[in-house]
Amino acid sequence: MSNNTFTRRGVLRTGAIAGAGVALPTIFTASSAAAYTNEPMGSSVTLGFNVPQTGPYADEGADELRAYELAVEHLNGGGDGGMLNTFSSDALQGNGILGKKVEYVTGDTQTKSDAARASARSMIEKDGAIMVTGGSSSGVAIAVQGLCQEAGVIFMAGLTHSNDTTGKDKKANGFRHFFNAYMSGAALAPVLKQLYGSDRNAYHLTADYTWGWTQEESIVAATEALGWNTVNTVKTPLSATDFSSYIAPVMNSGADVLVLNHYGGNMVNSLTNAVQFGLREKVVNGKNFEIVVPLYSRLMARGAGENVKGIHGSTNWHWSLQDDASKAFVKSFGTKYGFPPSQAAHTVYCQTLLYADAAQRAGTFNPCGIAEALEGFEFDGLGNGKTLYRAADHQCFKDVLVVRGKENPQSEFDLLEVVEVTPAEQVTYEPDHPMFAGGALGECNPGS
Repeated sequence: MSNNTFTRRGVLRTGAIAGAGVALPTIFTASSAAAYTNEPMGSSVTLGFNVPQTGPYADEGADELRAYELAVEHLNGGGDGGMLNTFSSDALQGNGILGKKVEYVTGDTQTKSDAARASARSMIEKDGAIMVTGGSSSGVAIAVQGLCQEAGVIFMAGLTHSNDTTGKDKKANGFRHFFNAYMSGAALAPVLKQLYGSDRNAYHLTADYTWGWTQEESIVAATEALGWNTVNTVKTPLSATDFSSYIAPVMNSGADVLVLNHYGGNMVNSLTNAVQFGLREKVVNGKNFEIVVPLYSRLMARGAGENVKGIHGSTNWHWSLQDDASKAFVKSFGTKYGFPPSQAAHTVYCQTLLYADAAQRAGTFNPCGIAEALEGFEFDGLGNGKTLYRAADHQCFKDVLVVRGKENPQSEFDLLEVVEVTPAEQVTYEPDHPMFAGGALGECNPGS
């Protein structure tokens, strides 16, 4: 029997996997070589970078754009090459993608699903984008992922942490490098138990959209499994800037922990309000009152200032990591912009390289060939240790960091410290886990 087999997408794959980061060669047969959406005909290929340039997540969006520009520079052979030099796959040579120069267009999601879809649609229909990436909101990511599925282009999700992105709303044309809410709970809960004990009463304030809902669900489940009691869960609008009216009831609730399921500017404002109300000085139930921020970033820590000191949370990546890939990325980014990158910058840089590498290995820009190259791809050298892009749901599995606000930072960027590197095995779950059920990956759509 030949070791050549046809997959369900009509792609012929040959050979066997020799190890992590080595993919099966992929070629398209004549019968499957029909045109696909925005097939590049000239000497360049256009990528669409769709980020929040306004709204509560604009800081993350600005850093994402910086990282995207750096990735394009490296793909085209400029700069020092960054993580192209540490990536376990050696398919990319700094001469673009499949010999075509990488160009890009940008858009503003405004952290609004409708605006993000309109921006992405324009990139695809007017600018000829062959791939769309970006975003710092799970609501945006899910909306744009659905659009890309319909249009027949690949969506490489940016900063999206909701379980739903690779759960009930997963799509065959969508891929996520960033970790998710379940992973935050699995990494963070054991550390919280060790720090604060198993007899705690938690009050949750939660951003009222898909990310907040699944973050709350994940942290509640993980902490209750360790003995914590959930006193209340309160939803807050994404547009909120003053959380005083939400903080006040916490003080008389009997809770001794406040969990802020907020991100970006929302977290900066809610944490600031909580500190202003004196929660960190309170003693409740004979215990010091604690605040937890499940999803952290350096940009949020900078915005919240001294209020983050000693507060724990989780993060996808941090610039202080000392592996060769992280050091290479920090050096490249710092040389170009004068300060270290955020986790948002890191994940979108990785997504751009992963897309380019998949196209190079597949030998095509056809989204279904690229999907084949990404599904089940194991790699290293992008800053999170050994990583798997799981075929079943297009979710990356890698180590997760638990961090806390530094008590004595040495600079304006030295605000978080890593207290635990949670191994990927601890945060891995089955594809049919109840928190991720309800949706089908479906079939790749190459468009026309």
